[in-house]
Amino acid sequence: MKNRTIFALLLAVVLALPAIAQQTSTSQTSPAQPEAQASANATGKPALQPDTHEGFWGHLNPFARKKYVQRQTSPIRDRINELDELTASNTKSIKDTDARAQQGIQLASNRANEADQHAIEAGNKAQAAQQTADQAHNRLNNVEKVVTNIDQYQPTTQTEILFKSGQTVLSKNAKAALDEMATPLKSQHGYVVEVQGFSSGHGQVAIANSQKMAESVVRYLVLNHDIPVYRIYLVGMGNAPTPATTGEAKPKRITGGRVEVSLLKNNLEQLASTGSTPATTTEQPK
Repeated sequence: MKNRTIFALLLAVVLALPAIAQQTSTSQTSPAQPEAQASANATGKPALQPDTHEGFWGHLNPFARKKYVQRQTSPIRDRINELDELTASNTKSIKDTDARAQQGIQLASNRANEADQHAIEAGNKAQAAQQTADQAHNRLNNVEKVVTNIDQYQPTTQTEILFKSGQTVLSKNAKAALDEMATPLKSQHGYVVEVQGFSSGHGQVAIANSQKMAESVVRYLVLNHDIPVYRIYLVGMGNAPTPATTGEAKPKRITGGRVEVSLLKNNLEQLASTGSTPATTTEQPK
């Protein structure tokens, strides 16, 4: 009986030693963490603490049991699931942020392309406007030159009509010469016809004869070529000497009768053609 009691005590001591060792190692390896460190975890929850309540059978048999292992690992599994959910949520947030960033970058790129296109169109329009302004400036300069010289008539054609002494009737050759000079004037503007009559003789008789010869020329131009009277300037010069031609030292004296018909033009026709010509514009591609 005494031997059985000793054997039972030895068996109880052997079974109790592992439980004491497990409690000692748990208390040494798992010290309590500060509250500030627990709040720094990924889930914001305090760190897991081992379950030290083992019950009566845990002290007697501290080796792993199914329920004991499940009870010890269940908080770990829960925490792992929470970490997985948190990781998935962070991943989704990162993807959403990246998608919004890519969308914003694409939108900014499209806006930049539109701005570049508008800038190109504005540059083309500015270039076209500059060309139009240059053309208008050139036309204005031409008009200013024409207007400045509008009252400066320049002789272009001169025809001499000869008369026999004491006659004022136009000959066939005289009419042909007047037709050749006056026919192109029907479609022209900015001209005047100067008619000067010269006659031999003296005093008022010569002036009257020269006047009659000049009037016969004017009458022919008005009736046969529809030249307006206000474009014709007539003067009877009498026996005034004709101006000296090139190379002659003295003016010529009049023998018989003659009429000088001079066609003078200004820049009015050039002004009309300049004003009627439309400014050409260059259309730029859009």
